[in-house]
Amino acid sequence: MLIAGPTAPAQAVTYGTPTIALSAPYLSGAVGATGDPVVNVTVGQSGADASALTVSASASSKASVAGTGDVTVTGAGAVRQLAVTARGRGYTNLTVKVAGLGGKSATKTLYYAASAAVQNPADARYLTGSADASAAVDVGGGYAVVADDESNVLRLYDRSRSGAPVKTWDFSSQLGVSKEVDIEGATRIGNTIYWTGSLGNNKDGEYKAPRNTVFTTTVSGSGSGTQLAYGRSYKKLRDDLVAWDQANGNRYGFAAGTADGEAPKQIDGFNVEGLEFAPGSTTTAYLGFRAPLAPAVPGGKALLVPVTNFDQVLASGAKAVFGAGVELDLGGLAVRDIRKNAAGQYLILAGSWAADDNSDPYALYQWDGVAGHAPVKRADLPTTDPGGWEAIAEVPDLTAAGARVQLVTDSGSADLYGDGTEAKDLTHPEWKKARAAWFTLNP
Repeated sequence: MLIAGPTAPAQAVTYGTPTIALSAPYLSGAVGATGDPVVNVTVGQSGADASALTVSASASSKASVAGTGDVTVTGAGAVRQLAVTARGRGYTNLTVKVAGLGGKSATKTLYYAASAAVQNPADARYLTGSADASAAVDVGGGYAVVADDESNVLRLYDRSRSGAPVKTWDFSSQLGVSKEVDIEGATRIGNTIYWTGSLGNNKDGEYKAPRNTVFTTTVSGSGSGTQLAYGRSYKKLRDDLVAWDQANGNRYGFAAGTADGEAPKQIDGFNVEGLEFAPGSTTTAYLGFRAPLAPAVPGGKALLVPVTNFDQVLASGAKAVFGAGVELDLGGLAVRDIRKNAAGQYLILAGSWAADDNSDPYALYQWDGVAGHAPVKRADLPTTDPGGWEAIAEVPDLTAAGARVQLVTDSGSADLYGDGTEAKDLTHPEWKKARAAWFTLNP
């Protein structure tokens, strides 16, 4: 007969201190927003399965912006997703906690900022990392490359989602500049994207050479797999424009608008914000001017200047050759962007020439690209939301009923969070953001 001996006591499990890490320490949202960005919370604990750990968050400062009940944590395992539903505009700190086994825990602080509600929030998305969006080019699959007029960084975004860029490129070194080109317009032909600086003085009326830059990038891939490579640049387009206007009797006042001390965003200033090729052409491109407008342009019309050898200007550094200026009646507004689709239908984003124009009207006009043909208004745009409408992401079929277009704001001068700080001056890039919004065009 066998007699069992005493059972060895179970060895106690020793649990380490839990670890917690946030994919970003700062997060931005908007009141009433759909699909705001989330933060990934990565947790672990030695001696424990990560799925056994509990992640929670609580308000540790201003619950009127977002409280404990406004935070949602989803997922299982080592990585969880934390989302915040904004209750009010402003800033608050949230304490994110991982509760481990053995009664041990760890915390991190998430710094949260919420901007105010906007019109039609379900149609709004927020492109974070930069507030000064200035031009956008579709690259397929619902993605666009977006430029910033306060830096030379190009950013790839998923246009359907709020959040940070998928990829970024900075071509400052290839361009040979240390200051911003002030990118304001862009267009694509085949695998080449053409970008233009504003060509004007800075806001203090000083000439800054980097702004007199146009350049190209070459696209490979599409959608989230898009890659950009630097092409070529040309840095005398402003000079060519001034010489052309002087040779034609100073009709548009370019010499005066570019003179020392002249700010670009005034009615007789000098500031380019749109770029698109002429109908059926891969050589002639329209430069769209935010300024000048009347009285330099008779009747208060917006101005396009055709560069008839634009491809060669970039390909070989040829001096620019110009066609006759195209003057368009946009109801007293100027060109803020111009874009066409594959069918040759043009959409012009029209806005004020003024520097502080957030309360001024904006509108969308359809055009056929032919000089002498009048554009037709398709929509008035709201002006009560922060930031100015600045870029057309992609032109839909303008003959389709209920056609919708996505526009992007330059929100750099907006006080997003109610503390008097302009968005471009915010310390944390996660809190900087431009807004992309969908609009339905009128029949």
